[in-house]
Amino acid sequence: MCTDCGCAVTPGKVEIHSHSHEPHDHAHDHHDHHHHHGDRDHTHTLPVHQAILAKNDRLAERNRGYFLAKGLLVLNVLSSPGSGKTTLIQRTLSDLGERLPAGVIVGDLATDNDAQRLRETGAPVVQITTGSICHLEADMIAQAIAEIPLDKLQLLIIENVGNLVCPAAYDLGENLRVAMLSTTEGEDKPLKYPTLFKSADVILLNKTDIAEVVGFDREVALKNLQQVAPQAQIIEVSARSGFGLEQWYGYLEEQFKQIAPQLVHP
Repeated sequence: MCTDCGCAVTPGKVEIHSHSHEPHDHAHDHHDHHHHHGDRDHTHTLPVHQAILAKNDRLAERNRGYFLAKGLLVLNVLSSPGSGKTTLIQRTLSDLGERLPAGVIVGDLATDNDAQRLRETGAPVVQITTGSICHLEADMIAQAIAEIPLDKLQLLIIENVGNLVCPAAYDLGENLRVAMLSTTEGEDKPLKYPTLFKSADVILLNKTDIAEVVGFDREVALKNLQQVAPQAQIIEVSARSGFGLEQWYGYLEEQFKQIAPQLVHP
């Protein structure tokens, strides 16, 4: 977790900008909290974890209330690098745009390559460049939404930094946590990184079109996912071929009806 590895307490600068605005620098400071309890040094990490995550959780609840007031369905999409997050989001924006108008917040350590790809769909996209921080946090999202015309949207997709560990600890105020596993990663990822999958509402098993080529054992993967994350709905998709995407889109439309029933006409 970031509170162990140190990235959450490394001073740095986070840049948040949209295509139509000049880049804005937002300092994102994290503070060390030192607790002295005599010889009980082994207990020091617990209050540090609680302090860092408690602040984030308060801000996440504030975000969640704001999104609810706006009638927005908000997704936090998490996966390892290269699993196909951006391609999946790109297809979702293109295919679902008229049925469920969407915008995107993209988190990356350095480049805005993914944001540029997503802007080709015509959807509003805001880039968060985190520098040395390997996850997004609730206050970053609060700053980024100021750059998006939320009143024109029904769906907000947050593409988190590619990482199976650190982002899982941080609530952003989303309605749904979406975990993605690709067939190229192997069947054991849910067992090796259970925290992410245990916290997911829905799991997208992506790149099913090449599963046989890469020697992916579908049955073992599904068994592992069901063992670790029995609460999650599993949808098998291929973002490139389009397999399973209508099921994914239908799932999102049903979730939106539950979030904002007053905005849905029979």
